[in-house]
Amino acid sequence: MNFDHFFAASREKIVTAGLVGAGQFGASLINQAQHMPLLNVPFLCDLDLVLAKQAFLDAGVAEEDIFIAESASEARRAAEQGKKIITEDYRLICELPADIIVEATGQPEAAASIAYLALTNGYHVAMVTKEADIVVGPYLSRVAAQAGRFITPVDGDQPSLLIGLMSWAKLLGLDILAAGKSSEYDFIYHPDKDVVSWRGHEKHLPGFRDIWAMGGDKQACLATRAEMLAGFPQRTVPDLCEMGIVCNHTGLLPDAETFHAPHARVGEVADLFIPQDRGGILSAKGKVDVFNCLRRTDEQSFAGGVYVVVDCVGTESWKILGEKGIPMSRDGKAALLYNPSHLLGVEAPVSLLSTVLLGKPSGVTELAHHVDLQARTTRAWKKGEVLAITDHHHHEVDGLEPLLRSATRASMDAPLPYYMAAGQQLACDVPAGKLITREMIIAPTDSTLFRLRDEMDGLTR
Repeated sequence: MNFDHFFAASREKIVTAGLVGAGQFGASLINQAQHMPLLNVPFLCDLDLVLAKQAFLDAGVAEEDIFIAESASEARRAAEQGKKIITEDYRLICELPADIIVEATGQPEAAASIAYLALTNGYHVAMVTKEADIVVGPYLSRVAAQAGRFITPVDGDQPSLLIGLMSWAKLLGLDILAAGKSSEYDFIYHPDKDVVSWRGHEKHLPGFRDIWAMGGDKQACLATRAEMLAGFPQRTVPDLCEMGIVCNHTGLLPDAETFHAPHARVGEVADLFIPQDRGGILSAKGKVDVFNCLRRTDEQSFAGGVYVVVDCVGTESWKILGEKGIPMSRDGKAALLYNPSHLLGVEAPVSLLSTVLLGKPSGVTELAHHVDLQARTTRAWKKGEVLAITDHHHHEVDGLEPLLRSATRASMDAPLPYYMAAGQQLACDVPAGKLITREMIIAPTDSTLFRLRDEMDGLTR
């Protein structure tokens, strides 16, 4: 595919983006935009002005060309002078000349407010904050349509990349048996030391070499691997969140509410994510799932990569492709096709340009509500305790288990979306093994996230 052709008619148009959030994703987008003739990111909002300023400095912007704005009039004057503008107040960005607002705060409450404000003020929105997307994405899609604008996921993050891979496979007439991603960090086996490491943590596992090769009994091998690696996290909240967004865009559903999440080598994936009647672990074809990539140090990383497993129609052709290195199932009737990397803001501009210049977002334009990310207690909680996030990197609450389940209205006695529950104080005792419902928490009175979800569900507060 020649991307020059897509944007050839727009060579005279420079897309202007306002960015909210100067974290890793935002900083990488700013840096990449500095090298692109079609994209300009002159407006950056973050509560940490030092971090925001550093993002521009690291991208090669001279310090004298960076202006801290405290009002819309100041920001407009600075924009006319060609300055890079940073501010703490996201509302200023929505008063500046821009085509699209990139929401990358990672905070669901802030993201809901920013996206809604941007859409209702005539901007397209690139929604990087998946934590809000999984709660109110379908509603924001409707708001965008009513405003004649688009809200898009972005390449550089797994939902958009997997949606793209699936649409490519569908275009080619390939029958998708399964789709998903690898969890964010690989499980790395060091055979010389009988050690498996994950995010720098090591565990000595004598005998792990005996299950390095899957052998004939897949289920037994997977069970033994899971048992031996039980000291490491098997599932993360972001994995379920990201794949939930894919479910809402594509209609594919998970096979299990916490995923199967096997520990598997890349060459084993096509043998696992196929229906049980074909020797796999899925109850039926067309499911979304995650695997924990198991590899040696000398093998390609799949950390956070996306995949589809497809049915091999025309076995002779696929036999040739298998000989060329495409990972195949043992019977040669399923194949793994994948993108092993996600490049954050480095490749996000493709989605921004496509949305603004071509009117074609990276996701669907009419987003459905197929699934919700919900929370179940793994310990007893007391009235007054706060469901506080204890691992901010993975958004985990110690004592809660994330689940991807069929969508429901978030009414008082119904399961509450995970990112609506996280951070809230409990209104009652909750025993272990219970889904968190709205009546169990003290709901905030001024939350945009709660308000938009109520409007989405047709609820009144």
